[in-house]
Amino acid sequence: MQKVLDYVSSSGWEFAEVLIVDDGSRDGTVPLAESWAARSPSVRVLRNPGNRGKGYAVRHGMLEGKGEWRLFTDADLSAPIEELDKLWAAVRDHGAQVAFGSRALDRSLVGVHQPFFREMTGRTFNLIMRAITGLPFHDTQCGFKLFCAAAAEEVFSRQLLERFGFDVEVLYIATRLGYQALEVPVRWNDVLGTKVSLWSGVDAFADPLRVRINALRGRYR
Repeated sequence: MQKVLDYVSSSGWEFAEVLIVDDGSRDGTVPLAESWAARSPSVRVLRNPGNRGKGYAVRHGMLEGKGEWRLFTDADLSAPIEELDKLWAAVRDHGAQVAFGSRALDRSLVGVHQPFFREMTGRTFNLIMRAITGLPFHDTQCGFKLFCAAAAEEVFSRQLLERFGFDVEVLYIATRLGYQALEVPVRWNDVLGTKVSLWSGVDAFADPLRVRINALRGRYR
């Protein structure tokens, strides 16, 4: 958290806020987050109604945000917060409304790799995702994505998936709505302690198909 606040304070932005979304944690996450909020007026803590999943937590935060640009990032900062400079440069230089970090465009930027099996699973997932959805991106699952406010509100209000497949869904919705989304290579390091069950990983492979079915049913209109 201190790294994020230091980055925000040095940015020179007229307005900035940091939202911490708690997804029904049972450890000391909430007291710790609230202690940060008590010390900094730019920090707010949001609590989900129980454990709903990463997709629900991200949607909650992105729709509660007040800024003209809204970034969601994993709490472990596997993509360093300073990499936001690259996303901002991409949207500024190309007039895009969405930019997101990628581990696949320049793998030399990956400092600490995931275990071999998990990394290969991710690459396989991406191939399946591209075939089913038609999205051209090489890494939809990096949890480091920047949206302008208009795109965030339109996209996340339509989001239906509440777990790991939501990354594919929000990029699919954004492109269907006509927003330009840029994939940007970023520095990234695997962080020990990530908790993803085997079933959650297997179930995520069905999410691109769920996205296509939802689109065919007109659920993103």
